[in-house]
Amino acid sequence: MSSTKPNRGRPVDEGLWDRRTDEILDIAIDLFAERGYNGADTQEIANRVGVGKGTLYRYFPSKESLFLAAADRVMRRLQAHIDEKTNEQIDALLQMRVAIGAFLAFFDTHPAFAELLILERALFRDRKTPTYLEHREKNRCRWEQFYQELIDRQRIRPMPLDRLTTVISDLIYGTMFTNHISGREKSLQEQADGIVDIVFHGILTEEERIRQKPEPSSSTSSSLQ
Repeated sequence: MSSTKPNRGRPVDEGLWDRRTDEILDIAIDLFAERGYNGADTQEIANRVGVGKGTLYRYFPSKESLFLAAADRVMRRLQAHIDEKTNEQIDALLQMRVAIGAFLAFFDTHPAFAELLILERALFRDRKTPTYLEHREKNRCRWEQFYQELIDRQRIRPMPLDRLTTVISDLIYGTMFTNHISGREKSLQEQADGIVDIVFHGILTEEERIRQKPEPSSSTSSSLQ
């Protein structure tokens, strides 16, 4: 969610508008994370930016719209960070490793970003789709295509793409929130390696995986006779 450029008045310098929008959002993220939604004063945000409160409301017509735009900026910055860290030329499975590590490092470096997403969930429970899930859905096709290519190349076993995308996302997201709420006991690298190990190799031995395969049903057996 971004600010809306006004349709009336003096011509808008779009470059200045975009730079100031980013400045407002960066300051808003820090203040909302530090003081909470109710404790953050839009007048203080305006003061820190160096504009009048009326000017602030030209960019964001309400405190709620400013907060939600700030949460949206967090997710857009996360995606840009992951894109920067991954390289289309490197091995696909290595891209997964790098992306998981980049995700955890992003929120570890910017704890205010995690705090903002927690605040959003607490304050706007009536929202049908929180910002994090909204962005996950926007990127779902991209990741499902990525996993499908790995399946086609027989590098990962066939499975429902929706399940694969959701489970990996939930593992990373849950790790990030646990780190933020209770602190992390292991290094980010150890955490990323742990997620990758479980995702790539599972927890069962090869012998146990064979034992866990379902037996053919009697109806299936009959049909084959």
